[in-house]
Amino acid sequence: MAKQKKEKNTSSTICLNKRARYEYHIEDKFEAGVSFAGWEIKSLREGRGQLIDSYVLIKDGEAWLVGANISPLSQACTHFVTEPRRDRKLLLHRRQIDKLTEEIEAKGYTCVALGLYWKTGRVKCEIALVKGKKLHDKRETEKNRDWDRQKQRVMAER
Repeated sequence: MAKQKKEKNTSSTICLNKRARYEYHIEDKFEAGVSFAGWEIKSLREGRGQLIDSYVLIKDGEAWLVGANISPLSQACTHFVTEPRRDRKLLLHRRQIDKLTEEIEAKGYTCVALGLYWKTGRVKCEIALVKGKKLHDKRETEKNRDWDRQKQRVMAER
């Protein structure tokens, strides 16, 4: 029997940080390019990226994606040492970096990565200015989500 081919992911989304949407109120979103090595792109094509506990750090006038994990492929990364959790440079305009810096320092916002996706053959990172949710806000979000599910079930039965 012939080996069946893996189905390719036709969606443009590579990975999402679902925890960020639960933990924070999202205030403002930005699209940023990311500087990757060749082996990282190959791994992302296979869907081996994770943004859990990742955030954006601004130092020396540059934005860096910290804590993103991209697992190397065993067949693609044999001849050099890989570092899955290295800091990756985000490609943003100067005005965007200045705005992020101003908001983070003055108003107490945090900047996190929400997702990685393909756009015209390049990997883009969606980053956002966020404020932390309180415990009662998280409970409210959970209640609304459960209520929406129940409404969908009732509508499907009719």
